[in-house]
Amino acid sequence: MKAMENKVRFYNTLTKKEELFVPNVDGKVSMYTCGPTVYHFAHIGNLRTYICEDIMEKTLRYVGYDVKRVMNITDVGHLSSDADTGEDKMLKGAKREHKTVMEIAKFYTDAFFSDCAKLNIKTPDVVEPATNCIPEFIKMISGLIDKGYAYLAGGNVYFDTSKLKEYYVLSNHSEEELLVGVRDDVEEDSNKRNKSDFVLWFTKSKFEDQELKWESPWGVGYPGWHIECSCISLKHLGEFMDIHCGGVDNIFPHHTNEIAQSESYLGHKWCNYWFHVHHLNDKTGKMSKSKGDFLTVSLLESKGYNPLVYRLFCLQSHYRKPLEFSYENLDNVASAYDKLVNRIASLNKDGEVDKEEFAAYREKFEAALCDDFNTSMAITVLYDMLKAEINDATKFALAESFDQVLSLKLTTAVADQKESIDEELSAFVESKIAERAQAKKEKDFAKADAIRAELLEKGIVLKDTREGTVWSKA
Repeated sequence: MKAMENKVRFYNTLTKKEELFVPNVDGKVSMYTCGPTVYHFAHIGNLRTYICEDIMEKTLRYVGYDVKRVMNITDVGHLSSDADTGEDKMLKGAKREHKTVMEIAKFYTDAFFSDCAKLNIKTPDVVEPATNCIPEFIKMISGLIDKGYAYLAGGNVYFDTSKLKEYYVLSNHSEEELLVGVRDDVEEDSNKRNKSDFVLWFTKSKFEDQELKWESPWGVGYPGWHIECSCISLKHLGEFMDIHCGGVDNIFPHHTNEIAQSESYLGHKWCNYWFHVHHLNDKTGKMSKSKGDFLTVSLLESKGYNPLVYRLFCLQSHYRKPLEFSYENLDNVASAYDKLVNRIASLNKDGEVDKEEFAAYREKFEAALCDDFNTSMAITVLYDMLKAEINDATKFALAESFDQVLSLKLTTAVADQKESIDEELSAFVESKIAERAQAKKEKDFAKADAIRAELLEKGIVLKDTREGTVWSKA
């Protein structure tokens, strides 16, 4: 079997440079995505990361790789500080809404995937809730204790970072730069031998109100947040992984801790490439749920925005640069999106595709994406193609091809919108016909005539027949 040509280059957080991507197994990619903690709706800052990871996966598939992508769902263990202190986020959500933790998890998991669907984010091949994997967590923690990398203190099990020569291998910067990734202030834990040690397993001694608990060799308790991604990825992708993804706020401590525990347990290098997406900011700084009101896909929809406009907004910027959100910027993208999809809808699809032109523009599009997933340049290739002196059938075929990665409904958005409008109009007219029939039944002929006139003003003609009232556009 012929080896695949490696085309994709991207910035590897582990080596701090752009590298040619070479998977462990030729032609196949194992990819892991840090999933949501399902205690609240995902805000659009969270979703920027998932959009960019979606572009990565679809680019890899587009150039010919067989990709297996795994994602966890955090439904236990993630505390309100990423440094393993404070209240469990899931418990916090349950208290806020007077529901059980599992009710909260189910509701917000469904909400997350609903938002992803609206943004055309592909569901990973494997999605695994943390609560499914308690035996795997216990096995790894036991192994770390046996190997001397973990210790018990105050009823909890901690990873001993002093055992490692390179704990900060992923985030080997100044202490000030390390703090960029920490979302909450670090609280002191007197049980720790070293300040950077982290919890692998909490017991009942510390969190009496924790709803989800399991038997373990160290007492009844529950896993720390960091252990779940290591175990879930090992379970589904094996001991050698190609790519691990997440937001820049995951670099430290979460991904740093994942590397520490995984490689200590396995005894060898675990993941070769680390991919991180930068923050979405507003004018006040980084978006977060802790600010109170936060922007969600549903909120954008309520203001009349197509979620794919937000996707395009994200794709016009590079994933490694902070992106500033404003409604003014979104309005500009909404206008550009409408013009773009209407331009493509106006193309005459009939005719023969020019294979040479198709191949040339596909190569340009691939080159943009393979250059550190430069979606802004890929969109420029799309616009250049639409302006080029090539036939409409070729342009339409290219737009359809590009949309395998961009996922903006480039060739179907206008038709979908018309269908949606027709369904909405039909429902409105049928409700008015029913209202008119009731008015006639009650001998309120003035109201019945007013309804007929109202519909006529909207271009709808009513005709009364033996079978009932039918309507048509004037």
